Amino acid sequence: MIGIVIPAHNEELYLEACLRAARAAAADPALHGEAVRITVALDSCTDRSRAVVERHAVQSDTRCVIDYVCVEARNVGVTRAAGARHMLRHGARWLAFTDADTQVSPNWLAAQLRLNVDVVCGTVAVDDWSPHNDNADLLRKHFRNSYTDADGHHHIHGANMGVAADAYLRAGGFEPLACSEDVALVTALERCGARFAWSAAPRVTTSARCDAKARGGFGDTLLRYAESARAAATAAI
Repeated sequence: MIGIVIPAHNEELYLEACLRAARAAAADPALHGEAVRITVALDSCTDRSRAVVERHAVQSDTRCVIDYVCVEARNVGVTRAAGARHMLRHGARWLAFTDADTQVSPNWLAAQLRLNVDVVCGTVAVDDWSPHNDNADLLRKHFRNSYTDADGHHHIHGANMGVAADAYLRAGGFEPLACSEDVALVTALERCGARFAWSAAPRVTTSARCDAKARGGFGDTLLRYAESARAAATAAI
């Protein structure tokens, strides 16, 4: 069985599109009928995130089960780890991780598995920069010029990562970190001698939100990109 883990803290605005995309990836014919479980790890949610997941859960079948676990941690490392434990209890052989504000491509899972390694670190794309208002165009251009969206990159994104279950267990899983939990896991996997693919083949599209849920994560990285873009534009005048 293949597991998809999605951490969420008050993500009702994004979860619907996220789950639709994850379900499409689970139905990819290239998986040859292997069962997929999609688990949303709900962390301290006070909005309708759980209701969104429940609407999808009632459509579960033996081919694709959709469920959730609840934690009260306000900590993405704890939340990802809870989702992973849930998957391992259900016998997942491969753990695929994404985020609630992200939409994976229909061949996302197959693209990870096709690389035949222990760990897949993928890239991210952004298709809507409008949350950054007047800085949107500058940020889009700066990201395009600064970010390596190609094989051989060394970006680490919890929104696009896959790990073999046995490698995950050898590395000790996610640490209870409020940010950079994905970086810490990759470091532990490297220490364990896991085989890596730094690939742009598994595609995801994530949001350019300004209200980042995890301080120090991708949302904050975009804000730093925006500052750099503004500084570069000012210097060019």
